[in-house]
Amino acid sequence: MSDDPISVGLLVMLQAKPGQERALGELLIAALPMAQDEPDTVAWFAYQIDASTYGVVDFFADDSGRQAHLQGQIPAALMAKADELLASPPQIVPIDTLGVKLPG
Repeated sequence: MSDDPISVGLLVMLQAKPGQERALGELLIAALPMAQDEPDTVAWFAYQIDASTYGVVDFFADDSGRQAHLQGQIPAALMAKADELLASPPQIVPIDTLGVKLPG
């Protein structure tokens, strides 16, 4: 058992429909306050790979935090707009951390 403050996460890949790239990016930017309000989300990053490929990686102390996030506002907001914004279903991959370095 590790003493790391986070042990699990989610890696999410999102492909925007043509013409919806900006809207998908804006949805992810708007999700930041929701992530900040989640007490079990230790770290949350939204990112852009290219013009139409986006993603989120987030981390939790344990699986109960990960499950709470999956039942929360961010996935609900994304799925509410999925048909409009996404070219394919989101790829959501649970991950386990092997090492952690956090600021401070």
